[in-house]
Amino acid sequence: MSQALYRTWRPALWEEVVGQEPIVTTLKNAIATNKVGHAYLFAGPRGTGKTTSARLLAKAVNCLEEDLSKRPCNHCANCLAVNEARFMDLIEIDAASNTSVDDIRDLRDKINFSPSQGRMKVYIIDEVHMLSSSAFNALLKTLEEPPSHVIFILATTEIHKIPPTVLSRCQRYDFRRIPVPTIIEKLKVLCKQEKIDIDDDALALVARQATGAMRDAISMVDQLSSIGKKIDLLMAQNLLGTATSQSVIELVDAMLAQSSARGLEIIQATLDSGGDPRQFSRQVVDYLRNLMVIKLEGGKTLELTQEQREQMGKQAEAFVTPQLIKAITAFGEAANDLKANWFPGLSLELAFTSTLSQAESASFAQQAPSADPAVQKSISKPIELKPAKTEEPIENSDGIVFSLDSLRQHWDQIRSKVSKENVMVGALVNSSELANIDGNVLTISFKSELLRDKMNDEKNLRILKRVLQRMFKHEILVALTVGQGAGGLGSVPGIVPGGLVEKAQQELGAKVTRIEKRKKEND
Repeated sequence: MSQALYRTWRPALWEEVVGQEPIVTTLKNAIATNKVGHAYLFAGPRGTGKTTSARLLAKAVNCLEEDLSKRPCNHCANCLAVNEARFMDLIEIDAASNTSVDDIRDLRDKINFSPSQGRMKVYIIDEVHMLSSSAFNALLKTLEEPPSHVIFILATTEIHKIPPTVLSRCQRYDFRRIPVPTIIEKLKVLCKQEKIDIDDDALALVARQATGAMRDAISMVDQLSSIGKKIDLLMAQNLLGTATSQSVIELVDAMLAQSSARGLEIIQATLDSGGDPRQFSRQVVDYLRNLMVIKLEGGKTLELTQEQREQMGKQAEAFVTPQLIKAITAFGEAANDLKANWFPGLSLELAFTSTLSQAESASFAQQAPSADPAVQKSISKPIELKPAKTEEPIENSDGIVFSLDSLRQHWDQIRSKVSKENVMVGALVNSSELANIDGNVLTISFKSELLRDKMNDEKNLRILKRVLQRMFKHEILVALTVGQGAGGLGSVPGIVPGGLVEKAQQELGAKVTRIEKRKKEND
């Protein structure tokens, strides 16, 4: 069985450690001047060289080279023993599986024994933040005053979980994420020696996907090498799972076309084919973010094929920046919406609905496919509708009356204000219809129980009631129902049930302005 590349390419000398020059310089100076401490703490993200540096330090303090500045030499008996994992005085402990106080007490009992092969016994405790509180307490005294032949090196990816009492007893070194150019340079050397044929664009993609972790970058190259032929950017994207799915592109096109039906159809098809709602949300966010980068600075930093760049350039040009920001925010919230797990896709649908411009209903007359002039005239200009029944209005000191007419007049403004406070709640309100007013109780209706139940959350209702109170200057109670539609606020005579106009009202929010009856031919 072949060895993983990241193990083959683990640095064996200080000079091979990349991206951590300040730390390497300090440790080398400590070796050269024979001023090595008794306890170290290496903190930083995974794959940045913490364990590697700990092993190099252990190798250096036990190296047989007489010139201290040349340690580790990597060719003496002790150095070779460390490289081959047979050096008995290097003890590596995984704190994730040795978390108890008994494990630390056992370690504490053994450290008094003299080294077997080298001058120093070195204990590397990886993921030290996993130790229990009692285990940390048991380690404190040993860390403060260990035997002269013992060095402790603690490594962690979560420095905030380390007790201050432990921090104060160690020399702390913070490992940083390795810069992308540095990773690319290292990968080029690796690929040349390993005879892996890969494009520079694909290497750049790997470096960015590694997010500063050299080990992750080398592992991805190892994975790509299994293709067995020249690796280009598209192949790397497909194999690493970073290629944008066609569904994401089509959803963004539906967003630009203001097509709610098409957008919901794409989302449902994606989920029906086994797609994960959260992963799809993240893909949409990533794609929209790239569109924003292209729009703002041309997308020079993005790793894209020429075809992708041309396609995304056209989409970015069609967006306005605030619309992109709103869409990124909406789908970002959808990805984190844990409450929607019981109904897969609901958060996605709400996020998409919230991105559609309010201008959709205003422009419906121009978009409607019907050639019937009577229908076109009926939705051409918004006017106030006369209710079939009007309740007693509620007066207030500011002169704004809470009544059917004033509510209709300000409803778009109310929905806009709710959206500004919370995009998801705004999407829910946009999906509702006015149903009835009784005193200071406003009833709004939803097409499904799912939407109603989503809105029937104390926090969501509080946002809507707060907006209503600010506008009408007194408390408004909100009731929720399903399927009643807007008939309670006054139905419009002459609208054919199930016809195009009613569908436009229900699905697109179109407003009826007037009804013009056609004259009969014999009139």
